Amino acid sequence: MRTLLALFFLSFLVVGASAQTLKSGDSLSISVLQDPKLDRTVVIDPSGQIAFPLAGHIQARGLTPQAIENILKSKLKDNYKDDSLDVTVAVLSAPKDIPEEDLKPRIFITGEVVRPGSYVVRQPTTLMQAIALAGGIGPFAAKSKIQVRRRAPGGSETIFMFDYRAYEHGYDIEGNVRLRTGDVIMVPERGLFD
Repeated sequence: MRTLLALFFLSFLVVGASAQTLKSGDSLSISVLQDPKLDRTVVIDPSGQIAFPLAGHIQARGLTPQAIENILKSKLKDNYKDDSLDVTVAVLSAPKDIPEEDLKPRIFITGEVVRPGSYVVRQPTTLMQAIALAGGIGPFAAKSKIQVRRRAPGGSETIFMFDYRAYEHGYDIEGNVRLRTGDVIMVPERGLFD
């Protein structure tokens, strides 16, 4: 009964969204009847693509959910003996009026840097490169107390400490970590006795 109800709900979503063209930020629910391990929710990335196991990267922006279904069927059919491979794509959520700029991967730099703010990262970027993007360390920065704060999907936060002063002298090379989307770099103000 639950399966029947779920299929009814998905078919309702598919019918309502079949004429809708997809855009970056849309969440899609993809089900493969012959292999439930492939069932997943994917988000169309800022470049307009989705990634799906056994099918690779697929350009999804501008297509309809039905077109994505057809592409997935053609890419997956060689992996299954069943000629009538059943793939269902449903739009779970579509952000309304979110500018394309807001969907780009970003890092955030705050504190004693020349230009604090958020920065788009399109390629692998290290902590020192990010500090350079922000115009460098400010005159009142506590150079030995720089932090990179990274939040994991589960909500826990990891803090990486970085000693800019040691890095300047050729030490603490490992502290120049590669950044990930969403990382926050905190450059605190130095205290009276720093």
